[in-house]
Amino acid sequence: MWFRRDLRADDNAALYHALKNCASVVCVFVFDTEILDGLPRVDRRVEFIRESLVDLDAQLQKLSGHQRPILFVRHGVAAQEIPQMAAQLGVQTVYTNHDYESSAILRDTAVRGTLANAGISFHTFKDHVIFERDEVLTQSSTPYTVFTPYKNAWLKKCNDFYLSSYPVERYASSIYIPKEGEYAVIPTLAAINFEVTNLSSLKIPTGSAGAHSLFSEFFERLDNYHATRDFPAIKGPSYLGVHLRFGTVSIRKLCAVAHQRVIQGSEGAKVWLSELIWRDFYFSILHHFPRVEKQSFKPLYDTIRWEHGKQAKALFAAWSEGRTGYPLVDAAMHQINQTGYMHNRLRMVVASFLTKDLGIDWRWGERYFAQHLNDFDLAANNGGWQWAASSGCDAQPYFRIFNPVSQSEKFDAQGKFIRRYLPQLAKLPTAALHAPWLASALELQMAGISLGKDYPERIVIHESARIATLARYAVVKKLA
Repeated sequence: MWFRRDLRADDNAALYHALKNCASVVCVFVFDTEILDGLPRVDRRVEFIRESLVDLDAQLQKLSGHQRPILFVRHGVAAQEIPQMAAQLGVQTVYTNHDYESSAILRDTAVRGTLANAGISFHTFKDHVIFERDEVLTQSSTPYTVFTPYKNAWLKKCNDFYLSSYPVERYASSIYIPKEGEYAVIPTLAAINFEVTNLSSLKIPTGSAGAHSLFSEFFERLDNYHATRDFPAIKGPSYLGVHLRFGTVSIRKLCAVAHQRVIQGSEGAKVWLSELIWRDFYFSILHHFPRVEKQSFKPLYDTIRWEHGKQAKALFAAWSEGRTGYPLVDAAMHQINQTGYMHNRLRMVVASFLTKDLGIDWRWGERYFAQHLNDFDLAANNGGWQWAASSGCDAQPYFRIFNPVSQSEKFDAQGKFIRRYLPQLAKLPTAALHAPWLASALELQMAGISLGKDYPERIVIHESARIATLARYAVVKKLA
C-alpha cells in the first residue's frame, strides 16, 4: 500500500481494498525527491507530512494490535523507489489512491509500466473526492463548466453509497508487521534535508488526530458557518484545508456529516457542503481541461497584455511583501507569509488586487500561493486564481473588480484582523484604518504614523486602476 496524499488509515479506499484482497499488506510512504527538491528547505508542508506520518504509523499500530513501527518510509525518487521495493519484497500488487495532477499522472504511468515489466499489477482507487473524472456530466455527456448546474447534478447523484466509509478495521489482520531490525524509523526533517518550521508554534494540528480535533470543534460552529465564513477576524472556517490536501481526513466523512445536517435544515452546513462541492468541481475541470495548468480556461483571456518588466516586478514584490498601502491586502499577505494560511475571502481580495489593480498576470499570483500555502492544491488554487482574473470557468465578470477599501470596511469593520497583522496601524481610529491616506494629519500624528515611512503610501489608486483594467480587458470583449 503506497500512501501519498491520503495520510490516514481510517476510511482509506486503497488501503481497504489492499487489506481485503491480500493476505499481507506492506505499508509504504516515499518522500519523493522529485517534488521535495523544488521546495525551499524550510517548508511547513514537509513538516506537516512528517508529523502526520508519525500519526499514521500510530494508527496502523493500533489497527494491527502491534506496538512496533509498521510504515516503511523511503527518501528518493518515488517512481524508482516503489518498483524497487515491490521487487525486493516480492509483492504481487501495488495499491494506491488516484492523484489528478499531470505530473502525478505521468509518474503513475511510469510506475505502472515498470511494475508490469516485473509482473506486478498496479491498482488505483478514488479516495480524494466524492465524484471524479466522468462521474458527473451533463445530459449530453460533456463536462460541466458552470458550477451551479454541476452542484445540482452532484447533489442529485450523491447518496449513502458514495458517502459510505470503507471498513478498514475489518481486515486489519492483513497489515504486515515488520520483523525486528527490518523496519526503519520515520526520518527526521534534517535527515531529508529540511529544517524545522514554525508549525508547532502556530499550533497547526497534524495527522488524523489533529483533523479529528479540528472537525469536532468546527462541528459546534457548523450551523452558523454561512454567517461567519467571510469575516477573517472571527473563527468561521473549518481550517481543514491542509488536512483535505494531505488526506488526513476523509472527504466522505465530512460530506456525510454536512449532508445529514443539510437534511436537518442547517443553512451553515448547506453553504459548507457547497464549498466542498467546489473542490470536486475544480478537480473535474483539471481532469477535462488539463491545459488550465498553464493557460486560461477561456482562451481569449490569454490575449490580455499584462504589465511586465521592472515596474511589474516591483509591484509584484510590494504585493508579495504586504507593502501595497492597502491595509486589508497587506494584512492578508502578512498572514500567508507568516502562517502559510490565508482566509478564503482574503484570497479573493488579494487575487483581484494583483490582477485588476496592478494588472499582473494571474499566473504570478498562482505560483506565489503554490509556494506559500500549507493547503496548496493545484486544482483549487488554479480555479480560484482564474476565477479572480475572470479567465476561468464560471468566473466573476471581468468588469467586477473588488474595491479593497469597501471589502475591508465590510468584512473587517472593526479592523481587528488588520491590527493583528499590521500592528503599526493599531492606534489609527477604525474609520481611518481601512484607508490611511484619508486620515487627517492629526490622526496620523496621534497614531505615530508617517505614511511612506511607518506604513507605505498606496502603490496604485484603485479608481484609476479600475479604468485601466477595463481598458486592458476590452480586448476580450472586442474579440469575443
